[in-house]
Amino acid sequence: MTRPASAPSIPARRTPAVQGVIAPTVITFDAGQTLVELDLDFLAARLGERGAAVTASALAAAEPAAWRRLDELVDGGIGHPWHQMMTQLLTGAGVANPAPLVAWLWEEQPRANLWRRLVPGMIELARELAAGGARVGVLSNSEGGLADLFAEIGIADAFAAIVDSGRVGIEKPDPRIFAHARAALGGEDALAIHIGDSWPADIAGARAAGWRAIWFGRRVAPVDDRDVAIARDAGDARAALVRWGVL
Repeated sequence: MTRPASAPSIPARRTPAVQGVIAPTVITFDAGQTLVELDLDFLAARLGERGAAVTASALAAAEPAAWRRLDELVDGGIGHPWHQMMTQLLTGAGVANPAPLVAWLWEEQPRANLWRRLVPGMIELARELAAGGARVGVLSNSEGGLADLFAEIGIADAFAAIVDSGRVGIEKPDPRIFAHARAALGGEDALAIHIGDSWPADIAGARAAGWRAIWFGRRVAPVDDRDVAIARDAGDARAALVRWGVL
């Protein structure tokens, strides 16, 4: 393979195999930027609670530079540069002294996760996979409150297990967290596929664990590995799963 230039796991829900699924496939989704994305309206409201008058439109204008900063740090080997990305975002939106707000938002993140806007089509895809007999879960590097967030926004029922690194104590790309997710979903001998946006954490991590992977989102590029597909949106991800005989 070459690279291109807060809750414990929810107990596995056993689902009988049905027609249309070649094997009892295990499929996991990353959370941030795959199932849910940063909700700028919610962020603006939260900042307002601390007396910071920042509009969602100002945050939207600053967002591209913030994501570029995050990409640089992730590419440099920093696994979860939340503070740096948020500092860049607030600075770009006109906040003169973002550090206290960033620290407060981080403290609040397990209770009031800012990543809560649904990525179009991805929850529907997860539900379709589960209805077809696949064992579907979430596998995310997060802060420990992911199961509570998904219950709050009404999507937890789509997943048989939610594996949150903040509770498990292991982060992607460590193969042990992929093994943990497979065991939680009851698919030790099944074909396993992970869908996520981060090359080092999601794609390289999945391949090192012996899984197939779908590289999802805005940064994808062609990959010289037949067990890695690329998907810019939910339709592309579904098409890849069709090609692999899962749907």
